[in-house]
Amino acid sequence: MAKRNLSRRDFLKLAGVGLGTLAFRPLKLSGLEYLATPKRLAQFPESEIIGRVTDPGVFLRSKPTNAGGLDNVVKNLAADTLLPWNQEVVGSVIGGLSNQKYVETPEGYVYGSVLQPTRNKPNTPITEIPAGKNGFWAEVTVPYVDLAHEGSIASPWLTDHITYNFPPRLYYGQVVWMDDIRTSNGFVEYRWNEDGNGRGYGYGGSYGEYFWGDGAGFKVLTDEDVSTISPDVDPEEKTMTLNLDYQTLSCYEGKHEVFYCQVSTGVKYTLDYSGEEVDYSTPPGTLMTHWKIISKNMTAGDATSGYSTPAVPWCVYIQGGIAIHGAFWHNAFGEPRSHGCVNVTPEDAKWIFRWSMPYVSLDAGEERRNLPDHGTIVNSIKA
Repeated sequence: MAKRNLSRRDFLKLAGVGLGTLAFRPLKLSGLEYLATPKRLAQFPESEIIGRVTDPGVFLRSKPTNAGGLDNVVKNLAADTLLPWNQEVVGSVIGGLSNQKYVETPEGYVYGSVLQPTRNKPNTPITEIPAGKNGFWAEVTVPYVDLAHEGSIASPWLTDHITYNFPPRLYYGQVVWMDDIRTSNGFVEYRWNEDGNGRGYGYGGSYGEYFWGDGAGFKVLTDEDVSTISPDVDPEEKTMTLNLDYQTLSCYEGKHEVFYCQVSTGVKYTLDYSGEEVDYSTPPGTLMTHWKIISKNMTAGDATSGYSTPAVPWCVYIQGGIAIHGAFWHNAFGEPRSHGCVNVTPEDAKWIFRWSMPYVSLDAGEERRNLPDHGTIVNSIKA
């Protein structure tokens, strides 16, 4: 994720939430009492796949098209609205967007790029930290987990949630470091440690925060979750091809393609908040994996100029600050969207993380390489 200038509003956008949510769930986050209140998992729709609206002001339509403007709008959906996901259909999308997919729901159609596919897979929580460990990695396996804050309000991420009256949450596919467990509120809660010196490097500084979440929303990761895919293949035979024109990524073992997915790479030109044209495009060339980390807080800048996205999962850095990583804040894979990084679904990011070199254990949490040593090569191509 490359640096850019963002307003406070965009802190929320990058975190996968946004404005306009008061119509969905009125809150009073200015009170510390609510922030600290323990929260059970919400009641989620009964559907194999549950679509989570990622942006504010998304239209539910009677037909899978935006042609005709507002003529077929059924209603306006707030961020984090959850909908049963029936099926994806090919629609008619005008306005310069390449993705034509809509999602059919029982109430109508929603543009697929702003609907994250999630699942509701609650877990049986553990009640003690594994023996000999000072914490554990956990993956969100439900649409979202509402959080209870502990300690001082220190981060731009939480400050903006308070400003815009939006509940702090973790979303399906995010991975976080837990350092404590409590059962004092009648159910098992895990404590997410987002300290600045912690496993995900907090908010880019020396400060951090702590949050409690219902343990049923998290899968405790095991060694199997990070075990190497195709461990018998010579690491030199593992390469990736990133096609910037077609927005795809393929993994190869020798000449054999073993994995394929759609991606969202950097936008070539856009306007920053001073009105200047900037280039966020992902570079072509031979890129080399040099850092892998299970989960990373991507925060830079300050309260008026910067970005803040905690718990970005399964990061494979391939050049400088450019990484292949899971993106839970959109579903626009197949067209450029990012500020330099290669966005993929959390599921795809996890597969790439496990398959690529170097191997990263749960205990280590991350591995780094310095040239001439490097991990898996990524051939980034553009016509």
